[in-house]
Amino acid sequence: MTGSQNTGIDPQGRRVRHARMRIETTVLLNRGTESFPTELEDISATGVRLRKPSHWSGGEGQTWVVDMIFGNDLHIHVDARVMWISTHWIGLEYSRIPEDKQAALWTLLGGYADTLEPWK
Repeated sequence: MTGSQNTGIDPQGRRVRHARMRIETTVLLNRGTESFPTELEDISATGVRLRKPSHWSGGEGQTWVVDMIFGNDLHIHVDARVMWISTHWIGLEYSRIPEDKQAALWTLLGGYADTLEPWK
């Protein structure tokens, strides 16, 4: 399963994107021998925004494994591509959601999974 951060246009001509659900939880970013603990800021049907770890050496276009832990019983890991980097945040787009994690992700997102919001 793949996602896209590209914005669409709603019937009123406004730019929209998949709704972001604000939620904070622990995340581990992994790529090869590199591993960085960080925090999730928000999540959508197409990607995540993470707090940029100190000493993070990743770059745009790279694919990372994003391991997210929600409470005691929900662990979701996805492959995601770095779409943008700012001083404090990293935006990643899902490139692969394992089949056994898709239902858990959609359940977590609830109504956010199919909702669009204005993009500014």
